[in-house]
Amino acid sequence: MAEQSRLIKKYPNRRLYDTRTSTYITLADVKELVLGLEIFQVIDAKTGDDLTRAILLQIILEEEAGGAPMFSSELLAQMIRFYGNAMQGMMGRYLENNIKAFTDMQTKLKDQAKTIYGDNAGNSQDLWAQFLNFQGPAMQHMMGAYVDQSQKMFQQMQESMQEQTRKMFPGIYVEPGETTTDKK
Repeated sequence: MAEQSRLIKKYPNRRLYDTRTSTYITLADVKELVLGLEIFQVIDAKTGDDLTRAILLQIILEEEAGGAPMFSSELLAQMIRFYGNAMQGMMGRYLENNIKAFTDMQTKLKDQAKTIYGDNAGNSQDLWAQFLNFQGPAMQHMMGAYVDQSQKMFQQMQESMQEQTRKMFPGIYVEPGETTTDKK
């Protein structure tokens, strides 16, 4: 039988209440649930609204303010520009798929390290630092190639969409950079 999602209620006083343990918890505790791969949902105790995403974003904000940010200002600005854009939904799926691919790659690397270094390989931060020190350039090259490939696929998709639009609306379609007066 599958375990139910852990329910956390957020009260108007901004406190979080874990219904499984019947205790108040902090954002640090919620972060530990995430790191422990626990499935949970945060709801507003008064309205019943799902606040899970808001709490996760709050944890990310605290992590980013903690001194070693993961996101550059330029990346955050680019992400903001996608809101309200026609590509917003696609960008979310794109990022999700890329993070899943990165996580899968990380799991494979951990498995390879275990076969080389034994069962303690996954737990040793020093070992991972050494491994990344030696393998970092190769991984950066691999990630760079992946990004280049993603850009090419995106460009091909864009060209395909333009071609489909051209075929569907032959009298209306205007090439990028072209004006309607150029068309006449």
